[in-house]
Amino acid sequence: MDMFYFIFQQTLYIAIPLLIVALGGLFSERSGVVNIALEGIMVFGSFFGIVTMFILQGSMSGQLLFIVAMLVAALSGVLLAVVHAFASINMNADQTISGTAINMFAPAFTVFVARLFNNVKEIPFKNTFLIRKIPGLSDIPVIGRMFFTNVYISTLVGIILLIVTIYILNKTRFGLRLKAAGENPHALDAAGVNVKKIRWTAVLVSGALAGLGGLLITVPVSTSFSGTVNGYGFLAVAILIFGQWKPLNVFLSSLFFAVALTISNTYSAIPVLLNSGIPEQFYKMIPYVATLIVLIFTSKKSAAPKALGDPYDQGKR
Repeated sequence: MDMFYFIFQQTLYIAIPLLIVALGGLFSERSGVVNIALEGIMVFGSFFGIVTMFILQGSMSGQLLFIVAMLVAALSGVLLAVVHAFASINMNADQTISGTAINMFAPAFTVFVARLFNNVKEIPFKNTFLIRKIPGLSDIPVIGRMFFTNVYISTLVGIILLIVTIYILNKTRFGLRLKAAGENPHALDAAGVNVKKIRWTAVLVSGALAGLGGLLITVPVSTSFSGTVNGYGFLAVAILIFGQWKPLNVFLSSLFFAVALTISNTYSAIPVLLNSGIPEQFYKMIPYVATLIVLIFTSKKSAAPKALGDPYDQGKR
């Protein structure tokens, strides 16, 4: 059972950040704006969040520092999303090219600033954020060890964001307008709603969640910023497609890919896998092979918003 709890906890460390980033992509793409810039925004959020930890860790630690760093990471994601929103919405630029440019810019910029800041590209931080046990809750049989032992508050944040996203999309006026902006923006405009304002809001929310996810994917697995998030932003796009742009499906997709990544990263700690005689390269390939297989079988049934990727021109119908 100890091995089960270990694998489950490692899966959560990956699944929650992937979920948060994929939800960010969901907001943007539901409004009609393709956002493959998630990778670059994650790098941006990771960098500024960890720089915040590096600067403040002498005077602050624990959950307060983690919360401050999360807020900074989210804000930095918004700042970079502004660039994508302006290019895609106001300038009618190709959204894929805009996202690609951000993905190229973010790692180069952050590594350059890191070298100026700390002489090397790595920015270290002390991980004082793991909660070993939550009093009372950790003593609950099975569930206590699964969810309330060796956890980060990011797990709670991710669950809250999932619930909030479901509520916004299905129960609010903004959610209805958001979906309309991605399906039929001209009909939304005819109803007197500013399509560009809806899309701007969606892309900024997407940036905040991607920046937050960039920090949260780094903290459990590393003790420094190194200029990359290992392609998890692109994986979040795959999760969004696999989840058919629906929050609950995206959550289940995040768990699926997190399990694949966990096996790939921790197989050497699992005796059954380590002694199976299967080459380590096989385990390293699992997440990528799973991604290809999933996209092959789901791409034909894509439920992408009809106006996804189409610049909105108010004068054309």
